[in-house]
Amino acid sequence: MQINFEYKNVTASEHLEQYTTEKLNDLDHKYNFLINADVYFKTENTSSDNTGILCGIRIEGNNVTFFAEASKDNFEHAVSETIQQLESQLRKKKSKLLASH
Repeated sequence: MQINFEYKNVTASEHLEQYTTEKLNDLDHKYNFLINADVYFKTENTSSDNTGILCGIRIEGNNVTFFAEASKDNFEHAVSETIQQLESQLRKKKSKLLASH
């Protein structure tokens, strides 16, 4: 799976890219129809200390697109939450594909 990273008002981070790549590779091993992923990181002003650090991921594969986004207190938590949301979507799609065969 090809992974593209985009940063909005955030300094690029090799550590963050490695962390995210590992998480996405885990998904890629479980769901072998994934082709590419677009990942973006950004910050936003919020009134809560628990949000404002955003991660969004769009995954494409087999003519379907999955998208998830999370706003947390740091990028690792935002990535983890986003990956959990994507895994839930992928699990549902995989079960539908298996049921239709």
